[in-house]
Amino acid sequence: MNKMKQLLAGLALTLLVGPVYGLAQADSQPANIKGYVLDSACAFTKNLKKPISPECAVACAKAGSPLVILADNGTIYWPISDAMPAKGQNERLMEFAGKRVVVSGKVYQRAGSRAIVIATVRAE
Repeated sequence: MNKMKQLLAGLALTLLVGPVYGLAQADSQPANIKGYVLDSACAFTKNLKKPISPECAVACAKAGSPLVILADNGTIYWPISDAMPAKGQNERLMEFAGKRVVVSGKVYQRAGSRAIVIATVRAE
């Protein structure tokens, strides 16, 4: 009887996790994005078209504000990790804070938000 419970639990887990994993993979799109790296608070609260300055973006990031990518078309992309456990991307983007970049990677969309798993990032 105990083996039957284990088998049913494993089957249930496969049925629940399998489709979710497949959907996450299917929803990603490769993309190249041009824009600015700036802190998320300024992107939303100040409705900036570009950062005030690199120093300002670095100061906000060091204070804990997540850096985002503000694309030329106004779309905000949240840099995310595809590793588990996930890791913040501020450290990787800090040298580009307040500057224009070209970022390539996989873009994910969910409920109006966009995120990118960065493959490459370079100054423009």
